[in-house]
Amino acid sequence: MSTSPSTSTGGDRTWLIALAAGMWGLDGLLRKPLATTMAPATVVFWEHLIVVALVLPLLPRAVAVFRRCSWRDRAAVAAIGIGASAVGTALFTEAFTLSAANGDFVTPLVLQKLQPLFAVALAVVLLRERLRPGFAYYAVPALVGAWLLAFAQPFHVHVSAVEVALLALGSAALWAAGTVLGRLVSDAIPPRELTVLRYAWGLPAALVVVWCTHAPVTLGPNVGRDFVGLVLLALIPGMFALVLYYVGLRRTPASRATFAELAFPATAAVVGVWWLNGHLTGSQWLGFALIAVAVAGLGWHERGRTPAVMVSTGRVEFELVPIGADR
Repeated sequence: MSTSPSTSTGGDRTWLIALAAGMWGLDGLLRKPLATTMAPATVVFWEHLIVVALVLPLLPRAVAVFRRCSWRDRAAVAAIGIGASAVGTALFTEAFTLSAANGDFVTPLVLQKLQPLFAVALAVVLLRERLRPGFAYYAVPALVGAWLLAFAQPFHVHVSAVEVALLALGSAALWAAGTVLGRLVSDAIPPRELTVLRYAWGLPAALVVVWCTHAPVTLGPNVGRDFVGLVLLALIPGMFALVLYYVGLRRTPASRATFAELAFPATAAVVGVWWLNGHLTGSQWLGFALIAVAVAGLGWHERGRTPAVMVSTGRVEFELVPIGADR
């Protein structure tokens, strides 16, 4: 199987992945007012419900595209909607809630930084992406920057609580799988239809999460304000960002995309400082700079003739093997 430096004509679009991830960073600004009146699972459910209602006219076409797909692509789309969109978010929220109850805000954040490692491993196995040694020149600074940005005291971090750790690792793995599976189906499903299908699959899964967590389905006491906030949340860091993300993912290997997604915590940090009365230490600003330079440098480097990630030009077919069966 041959490899190619780009995934499609037109070159790499790591920058577009970073732009979409930057829009995700606005999430905290829009979600904070809702956090005081609504359960996290309720917010996730309404985000999906609002987007599905808005894209309902596009659903028949998306379903038609879905039906023409192979069984593998159908399974991947279902996994993106159910796993990455609904269950992954629910796992991380539960991990953060449990750890916060014990005064430990660190454990889920530490383990979430493993998401790019999960994504790179899955991309190598499922997408047959091949990493050159030069990839580490960008990946390592980006991970170091994410660590520094996440923690005000980066050398005094303690990881505890097995249950919280497992929940956080589960969410990191599911979100990483969402990146890789999105790249897997990007040749068969256009970005708009993939976004519609993601929310369509995610809506019933989000409803199940609401039921399992005993969260209310209805809105809080401030219905008008909450609904406006939910619409903005569903559209800006939600649907619009995802469309850009999937457009970029069509021409960006998953191994690059997962590090470009670190623009998310970087943007979130800026939003926290400028609009949410947050504060960053000197080491956190250093982390922000490392992420910005590493992501921008990776995107620029991949436009050259010797990219750090080589991508298979053919679609890889897989065979289902029952658990416990010999290969």
